This record gives sequence, C-alpha cells and structure tokens, in this order.
Amino acid sequence: MPIYSFQAMNEMGVAVKGDIEAKSSDEAANAVAEKGYIPFKVTEKKPARSQSGRFSFLKPKVKIADLIIFTKQFRSLLKAGVPIVRTFQILEAQTQSRTLKQAISTILQNIKEGTSLSVAMSNQGSIFSPLYCSMIEAGEMSGTVPETLERLIYIIEHEGKIKSDIKAALQYPIMVTIALTIAFFVLLTVVIPKFADTFSKAGFELPLPTLIAVSLYKFLLNYWHLLISGIVVLVFGLRAYFKTENGQYMRDSLVLRIPVIGELFIKAAMSRFASIFGMLQSSGVPVLSAMKVLSGVIGNRAISREFDRVRDYMGEGQGIAVTLKTAKFFTPMVIDMVAIGEETGNIEEMLRAVSMHYDDEVGYAVKGLSEIIGPVLVVGLAGVVGFFALAIFLPMWDMTKMAR
Repeated sequence: MPIYSFQAMNEMGVAVKGDIEAKSSDEAANAVAEKGYIPFKVTEKKPARSQSGRFSFLKPKVKIADLIIFTKQFRSLLKAGVPIVRTFQILEAQTQSRTLKQAISTILQNIKEGTSLSVAMSNQGSIFSPLYCSMIEAGEMSGTVPETLERLIYIIEHEGKIKSDIKAALQYPIMVTIALTIAFFVLLTVVIPKFADTFSKAGFELPLPTLIAVSLYKFLLNYWHLLISGIVVLVFGLRAYFKTENGQYMRDSLVLRIPVIGELFIKAAMSRFASIFGMLQSSGVPVLSAMKVLSGVIGNRAISREFDRVRDYMGEGQGIAVTLKTAKFFTPMVIDMVAIGEETGNIEEMLRAVSMHYDDEVGYAVKGLSEIIGPVLVVGLAGVVGFFALAIFLPMWDMTKMAR
C-alpha cells in the first residue's frame, strides 16, 4: 500500500506533518481529517535513493538474534510505561548491530515527524518483514502493542528454530557434495592424464570406464572456457529469471515436487501458516488482511498464489475452510481443524494445535531427511571411487596379463 506525506493544521492552528498509509491520496486526506487535522497538502512518498541506499546491499544483514533482542527490549520498555520517543532513544543506544541502529534512528526521526510506528517500520522493509509491520499496525489499532510484541517474539524464535534445523540438516550433505565434486575434477584432470599416456603407449584397447574418463578429460581440456562460460550464463540467467514472479513460482513449485524435501517444505509452510494466522487473528487483524500478510511472508511463491486465490474466494463471502479445500498443498488436517474452529468460534486454539503438530512433523521430517541423505552420499562416494578405480586399474590389469 502506498505511503503519503501530509502537511496539515491541528485544532490549535499549529502546522503538523507526517506519513500515512492509504490506497489513494483522497483516502489519505480523509484519514488525516479523521485524526482531527485539516490537511492542505497530501503527496505520495517515493522511496528515496540516498547515498547509503545505493550501497545498501553492502550493509550487513540484521541477525535474527539481534532482532529478537530488539523486540524483547522494545516490549519491556513499553510495558514499563516509557514514552515511545524515549523508548527508541534507549533502543538506539543499546543496539550493537550498526544496521539496526541506523534503522532505529530513522524510525525515531519519522515518529517525531508524526509518522505512525507501523509505517515508520515498514519504511525499513529490509529489517522488519510485512508480518512484523502488520502485527504492529494491528497492535496500534487495538492498543495492545506490548502483547503483540510478545507474539512476535514467539514467531521470530519459532521461525529461527525451523530454519536452523533445516540448515543443520543440509550442511553436511552440501559439504560432502562439494568435496566429491572437487575430488572428481582433481582425479579427472591430474591423475587420469598421467595414466592415459602410459596406456596409450602400451598400444592395447582401453576398457569403457577408461575411455569415458579420458574423453571427459579431453573435453575439459579443449572446451573448458565454453563450459565455464555456459555455467556463468546459466547461473546469472537463472538468477535473473528467479527474480521474476513466474520464475519464483516455477522454482518453488519444483521444490515442492521433490520427494522428501517437498514434503518438508509443505509441513514447514503449514506450521508457519497456522502459527502466524492464529497470531494475526488473536491480534484483531481481519481475515482478508491476514491472508494478504500470509501471502507475502509464507516463503513460497506457489503457496502464496493459493493464498491469493483463497482470499479472492473469501471476498465473495465463502468461509475459510471451504475455500482452503479448493487450494493445493493444504493438508486435510489443516482444513478439518480450521473448519472445527469456525464452527466452535475457537479458531485460534485450533490453529495453535495445528502449529504444534506440524512443528513436531517438521522435526521428524528433518531427522528423516538426515537419515536418508547419509546412505545416498555413501552411494555417491562409492560410485565416484568405483568409477575411477575401474578406469585406472582395469587397464593395469590388462597390462599385467600381457606381461605374463
């Protein structure tokens, strides 16, 4: 949603200015008037490209641990009754992360100019996610920002744990795969050529594994520049394509179709959906707005499209569970629990139960993935070693028989 800068006059005749989020300039002017101000200038705020913004990609990212500490300190200060301006002054002084410190300073300046907290945080989109800003906005509307921050702490810690578990499960296989690839190219480019000269001088027909290895070596020797160029073009081409909406949809759809790994991502998405949707519902966020937030933070473009389709059906007056039945990837358990929650008016508790269930499922899936990857890597290692052993020792065996 666009952000508009406004200049207005309050009931005392004092000029005020600030930022407000609205769908159009007319809606922004009406929102300013509802605050008791008389607006005389409303303009859409364009994102400024400051000198620091041009090189924002060089800034270190804010770690999850730093964001959790910031949110906990923010909650504690608000619960203690510290004014919002003083709160951000304290947070700026205590924060160790330089990137987060700069963001807090900018938010503080925006708040002093009359911008709401949620809008000021949404201007720092690289640090505060749409979910974070939406929940802060819901807390502002209901007057329960400290309680909302409590829920945000749970979500951030919960998300961090799941990501950490998945990264830990994939770290070992990635390292082994890289080592295998390096070993393959070293054997192919250093060991095989030395033996190939010896075998060619012997003047006998080489076995198939040796012929394959020698052919691969000659291909790398003659066409290495084309191979590297092709890899570079492919990598940058895929990166550019995956930045598009269709590219992200295609990539995420393929990931969900991978055996074991796809199931893991679906279970993680269901856990995220249930926990975040439940939090948004308890924070007073409308269902359609919650679905819009979920579409932006679920982390998978294929599932996000299903959220968009579900939201369109809900806009026509259909219930949540009914529309979820028409969507892909949503498991029967999620649909049934949401239906029970709608019937009993206790959807938050049902979603909490779904989230806890899929938290356990993700843990089991990560453990199962680790158990499956081990044997697969052993087979791969055995295949590489066996191939080069045959390529080297079969000709030597033939040479030994000829010598006899």
